[in-house]
Amino acid sequence: MDLSIFFVGTGGSTPSARRGLPATLIRRGGEQLLFDCGEGTQRQLVRSIGLVDLDCVLITHFHADHWLGLPGMLKSFALRERERPLSVYGPPGLKEIMGAVRFIYGRLPYELEIVEMGPAETIARDGYAVASIPVRHRTNVAYGYVLAEDARPGHLDAELAERLGVRPGPDFGRLQRGEVVEGVHPDQVMGPRREGRKIVLSGDTAPCEAVLVAAHAADVLIHESTFAEEEAERARQTLHSTAPQAAELARGAEVRMLALTHISTRYAGGELREQARLLFAATEAPRDFDTIEVPFPERGEPQLLRRGQGAGAAPRASRSVDPA
Repeated sequence: MDLSIFFVGTGGSTPSARRGLPATLIRRGGEQLLFDCGEGTQRQLVRSIGLVDLDCVLITHFHADHWLGLPGMLKSFALRERERPLSVYGPPGLKEIMGAVRFIYGRLPYELEIVEMGPAETIARDGYAVASIPVRHRTNVAYGYVLAEDARPGHLDAELAERLGVRPGPDFGRLQRGEVVEGVHPDQVMGPRREGRKIVLSGDTAPCEAVLVAAHAADVLIHESTFAEEEAERARQTLHSTAPQAAELARGAEVRMLALTHISTRYAGGELREQARLLFAATEAPRDFDTIEVPFPERGEPQLLRRGQGAGAAPRASRSVDPA
């Protein structure tokens, strides 16, 4: 199953000509999950892959650069005649803040579910789960998120299964699902279970133990990198991270790739990437509309695709209808 990360907005605090405000779209098969929705997110989507039919939105915290684009997007979905329910997840306080801006998006033709998550709470989905991570930032509650797939069955030794009397075809599938076939137990012919893929988003945070633990052996860690090493004191005061701090955490967590985001308008991005690479070589600084493809480990390493390189089929888009 395809798994990819589309960077809708990679800037921090204020937009620039090159970087929009924070928003990251994770696509898994036919599902699309948006993490944060800064001001201008729907415009960023329209400029790139279209205003896609999201399955859910997850907000990391309530600083305006991370959620202010959400009310307008909800209204646009209504104008495009969305019918599917939509769930929005976030820290405690989400219901209050969404209630305060209800006048912007008004009555919706689709069901909107507002869900406040506790720290380290898990949302079970088909074949994977998303869990909140409490992080350290200048707000009452701030979260990162982990998307972790379920473990996969091990490889089937087809030759051995046949020798033991199992016929090729549907019976092989039954073994892979854990059934006993013709007296043959799965553990006789199946290799060890394989871990699913894992993507971790730090949200806005100073380096913290919770992210380090959650990111262990992750395929991709998307970590904020608001400052360069020279601004380490400023990062400490504002509870943000420098590029080297993000790289040190990625190295300690033994991730496969580090992606730097939430980049201040002070920087172009390349200088932060180079600082980080001194500590962790597998570091990238994606630009808006770049994609990271995340294959299963046996099929290769995560790969950054720059805009226009072709990251596979575009996601499904909401049906476009011009309002009267």
